[in-house]
Amino acid sequence: MKTEYIPFVEELIELAIKEDIGDGDHTSLSTIPADARGRMKLLVKQEGIIAGIEVAVEVFRRLDESISIDLLVADGDHVKVGDVAFYVEGCIQTLLQAERIVLNIMQRMSGVATQTAVYAKALEGTGCKVLDTRKTTPGMRVLDKMAVKIGGGENHRIGLFDMVLLKDNHIDFAGGIVPAIKSVKAYLAEKGKNIPIECEVRSLEDIDLVFEAGGVDRIMFDNFTPQMTRKAVEKVAGRCSTESSGGITLETMREYAEAGVDYISVGALTHQIKSLDLSLKACK
Repeated sequence: MKTEYIPFVEELIELAIKEDIGDGDHTSLSTIPADARGRMKLLVKQEGIIAGIEVAVEVFRRLDESISIDLLVADGDHVKVGDVAFYVEGCIQTLLQAERIVLNIMQRMSGVATQTAVYAKALEGTGCKVLDTRKTTPGMRVLDKMAVKIGGGENHRIGLFDMVLLKDNHIDFAGGIVPAIKSVKAYLAEKGKNIPIECEVRSLEDIDLVFEAGGVDRIMFDNFTPQMTRKAVEKVAGRCSTESSGGITLETMREYAEAGVDYISVGALTHQIKSLDLSLKACK
């Protein structure tokens, strides 16, 4: 797990526990003896890419450090129906408290990773990478971002704090591309911040304005056709990295990649996914 993810994950786990357990799992507390121990397995019920195992381990550890976990697969592994991802053993009350939290996290993360792997495979051999976006469930973004990486994609910025991305509204409100970029550079210098700058362009002519303002780290071609993208890449001529965005689908993305763009951002990686079917079952 990346170091920068850890604080977000810890806070998310804490919230998930409070949300689900509250003042106690009264079903388990009333039916299972406090000293009863048991074993469960994480059963795969749908083929895909498994993700969220590291986070699941943290959930179990947060509830009871003495829980024993036997991992049979790792994040990023391809799994099929009937596979067992891990066995977990400990206090039955704790296992049952963790059950839904672990499944909610792993099913969604595995769904994101599985979908990302499909997009990443479509770009194989082109040198282009698929990027996620900020189109995530509030509070769950870090897990979505982790899952994208596990599935073979790359992360765009985590939030508004780790990259400047000048999009159409920023540019229009700032009075244009040149004043927007110059304002950003002055602001970052004043604040002593060293974060990348990306600027969206809506035409080939906009590219000239970006370099007139001194250039940026990456240019995003918004709603360009593949033909326009090829011309735009030639116009940039390696002076910064390039990204295509807007209306690009699984069926069309390879054409954009073959136009020479470095990255393609796809919101569907995280906001149009189907969770992978997993279950935690009692076993002997």
